This record gives sequence, structure tokens and C-alpha cells, in this order.
Amino acid sequence: MVEDQNTAVEGMVTLQERMVNLINQLNMPLIEVSLVLSKHIAGLSRTLDEHIQQTGQEFPESVTHPWSIDTGENQESEFQFDLEKVFKIIDEDRMDILSTLIRVTLVEIDASLAEGILALRPWEALSRTQLSRAKSPGQLFSPLEIPDEW
Repeated sequence: MVEDQNTAVEGMVTLQERMVNLINQLNMPLIEVSLVLSKHIAGLSRTLDEHIQQTGQEFPESVTHPWSIDTGENQESEFQFDLEKVFKIIDEDRMDILSTLIRVTLVEIDASLAEGILALRPWEALSRTQLSRAKSPGQLFSPLEIPDEW
């Protein structure tokens, strides 16, 4: 059991290191990282929901729901932007590279659904926090700011 936990932790560290390196190397914008994370978490969550319905197994809220974030403000962002314009600007090739890295690494480390979701939840919280603080459409295309201790 301890060996399985060590293997899972090592796998999560591997995923974390690879994501940090790729996002920094490609200087990936906040919006692109957010879209990739959203896609993966949604897919894993759908599969987990099906598993829960079939088995009745229970999972902690930290797995089944997005983590709460501290936006530092209680006000809505006032800027408006055209989603079509955003989708024309994003670099789908760069997003595909990150998506492939996540998918391949989760398979390589043999992560369970819950482990895969939990590995991506901190990234989701980080990107949601930065999205909530964006004051202009241009900030969506600023690089994701990864903390040093990440």
C-alpha cells in the first residue's frame, strides 16, 4: 500500500514538473492553459461521475468539485470581449502540445481518475484565480504566472 502511494506521488510530481517546464518553455497564455485544463478536468469528471453512478462509490469534494479561490475582490470584472476573437487568437497547436503532455503522462503514470483530477485541481485553481483578476482582454493572453514554489 505504501509503495502504491509512493508511486502515485512520484507520478504526480512527474506530471507537475513536465507541466511547469512546458508552460514556461512555451510561454503559454493564461487563457490557453485554462482551456486545456478545463477540457481535461471535464472529461475526467464525466468518467468519474459515470463510475460513481455505477458503483455508488464516494469521493471527497476536493475531487468532485472545483476548489474555492480567493479573488481578492467581490466585484465582477467589467470588461467585455468577443469570444470569437479570443478563439481566433489562441494557438491550438500549443494547446494540443500541453493537452498531449497531460494525457500521455496520466497514462504513463497509471493515474486513477481521482488522482488525475487531483493532479489538475491546483492548476485549475491557479488559472481560475488569475482569470478572475484579469482587468482587460489582453491579460487573458499574458503568460500563466506559476509561483516559484510550484
